[in-house]
Amino acid sequence: MIMAAHQPQYLPWLGYFHKMASCDVYVYLDDVQYKKREFQNRNKIRVKDGSQWLTVPVVTKNCYYQEIREVAIDPTSDWGKDHWTAVSLAYSKALFFKSHAGELETFYRKKWGGLAEMSEALIEFHRRLLEIDTPIVRSSEFHVRSKKTERLVALCLAVGADTYLSGQGARDYLDESLFARAGLKVIYQEFKHPEYPQAYPGFEPYMAALDLLLNCGPESRNILLPKN
Repeated sequence: MIMAAHQPQYLPWLGYFHKMASCDVYVYLDDVQYKKREFQNRNKIRVKDGSQWLTVPVVTKNCYYQEIREVAIDPTSDWGKDHWTAVSLAYSKALFFKSHAGELETFYRKKWGGLAEMSEALIEFHRRLLEIDTPIVRSSEFHVRSKKTERLVALCLAVGADTYLSGQGARDYLDESLFARAGLKVIYQEFKHPEYPQAYPGFEPYMAALDLLLNCGPESRNILLPKN
């Protein structure tokens, strides 16, 4: 059994869903420390002149060591309205925007309280359209207190996995010897970013996966996960 793990993210990129589809169980790392200026509360969408960041404002004052599951969205911000306006303007000409506009507008008009709850709901929207049915669990369910590689080893053992699927970026810091000592194997994600038609001339990679869904609709899964 292959396990992969990652923090829940807002509007994840395609590699996030590729990893999710490439394992047997996916773990949301919801009890690790929240980090500012990463992808837990922001990502990029494609616009006419390149890309645009969409950032969900969160409460961080006096919350220096909060876990991701504890992060609250700033209740004073009307970020949902702003993000929906940005998405609508960016994708009004995308072929499948109208197919999903109603559901997305409902999502963005809802008053969300927690960052993780909101991100997971949006991830579920993507999973359904990409037909990814990999079971998901949360790391907080297992009360693992170890850090870094030790945490991942413990989570593999907790879910009954014998293999850990890692992103390429972890090669520099993942301690593979700890996996071997526990009788576990480590493999690395092999992901080549696909090119696909976008609403504007040229191709901008590393956008939110929503870009693929709104431009390519039912073909999105085959583009993300081409058959050999």
